[in-house]
Amino acid sequence: MNQFGARQDAAREDAVREDAVREDAVREDCGVFGVFGVPDAARLTYLGLHALQHRGQESSGMVVGDGQRWRRHVGMGLVDQVYDTGVLARLPGDVAIGHNRYSTSGSSTLDNAQPVTIGEGSESVALCHNGNLLNATELAPGQPASTSDTRLLGHALAAIPSLPEWTVRVVATFQRVRGAYSMLLVRGRALYAVRDPNGFRPLAFGRLRDGWVVASESCAFDLVGARAEREVEPGELIVMDADGVRSQRVAPAAPAPCMFEWIYFSRPDSTVFGRSVGEMRIELGRQLAREAPVAADCVVPVPDSGNFAALGFSRESGIPLAHGLIRNHYIGRTFIEPLQATRDFKARIKYNVYAPQVVGRRVVLVDDSLVRGTTFRALAKTLRDAGAREVHARISAPPLRHGCFFGVNIPDRTLLVAAGRDEPAIAHLIGVDSLRYLSLDGIITATRPDTRMCRGCFSGRYPVAVGDAPVESPDEPGTDACAA
Repeated sequence: MNQFGARQDAAREDAVREDAVREDAVREDCGVFGVFGVPDAARLTYLGLHALQHRGQESSGMVVGDGQRWRRHVGMGLVDQVYDTGVLARLPGDVAIGHNRYSTSGSSTLDNAQPVTIGEGSESVALCHNGNLLNATELAPGQPASTSDTRLLGHALAAIPSLPEWTVRVVATFQRVRGAYSMLLVRGRALYAVRDPNGFRPLAFGRLRDGWVVASESCAFDLVGARAEREVEPGELIVMDADGVRSQRVAPAAPAPCMFEWIYFSRPDSTVFGRSVGEMRIELGRQLAREAPVAADCVVPVPDSGNFAALGFSRESGIPLAHGLIRNHYIGRTFIEPLQATRDFKARIKYNVYAPQVVGRRVVLVDDSLVRGTTFRALAKTLRDAGAREVHARISAPPLRHGCFFGVNIPDRTLLVAAGRDEPAIAHLIGVDSLRYLSLDGIITATRPDTRMCRGCFSGRYPVAVGDAPVESPDEPGTDACAA
């Protein structure tokens, strides 16, 4: 086996290993990054994808060009495993789009790694996106149903040559699209950034020297030295080409951004939907302490997801913050897993207890979500084994009971620990002395959104019609009527 093949096999093993460790997590959507008019675009895209690694860990890819030729490189695994200096040297150009992927539509295979390319010569287009298209098969009839929604959209773009002006073709195509998309396209020497009318997923626009950058989150701008300008607005198309930068509408805006971006997905050092993610999570923790007080000696975050909510809980409650769990960020491969000898084996790989912080103490264990409950149950047991006197669970989000149609891979509803159970039953199942979730009203109080938010995974009601799922009414908490 050659060196490249060995690296690809290692990447696949690492992806499988990470899935095993993260089996109690909701899979993030995806991350996109684009560069226009900046030399060495491949290196900048590599750095941008590094900053967005948390949004997708199955595959990574980029397409880079100078208007004359586009070059594509994709691979399975993490950013560091997909690229090296040799790969980047073979991707010259000052225009690029890149993507980190988790599969929400289409299987997790190299064939579905993005960006995808469609067409030949001057008609070719490369595209990548974060989200999930609800009517992808309708856009490209005749294509296999198993094809990824991104590739189906590319075929739809290629299927209307009667519209010779490309921007008109893009607008006409996206006027037919339903679902969630924060998408980047390149064709000729132009980069297009477009966001769905509901703005389910974030997409930031910034300036870098004499060029421009686009990214799922503003934290990617910090790493490459770009200045954030604004967000791509819901329903907006931004075109970057030799004539400069221009904006137009593909659809009227009907904002309903994903509430889970603030709670869970986005990095705390990002500004998403116009707000600091870290500050939002601190406020969620404060509100959780108000709604669910508990007599305890220390607040312990589940790292890294619960860090900021735990900080807010500690500040509001006056209970000291303690770093009772240490996360191993460099998990080595484990080829042998004890069968049922230690049910918390996978969690023990990732977390270890710092016993002096918890021995003899009543612990409040804070996290941002509770999905299947397996990891939390293992952590509670580990804390007790290390000497914690009591363990109380506090979750800075409502119970997760429903699926997502807009780019988040939530486990089957029957696997969600909160489906069909109340708080005492869940507390018994995960082995804690008490459990409280933050209420949906509490999220609205803490974050004070200035627009309606999608919270269908909590309420089971969605801002747009999806199959037989109920549509939220405008007077429900978190919709336009209550935002003020």
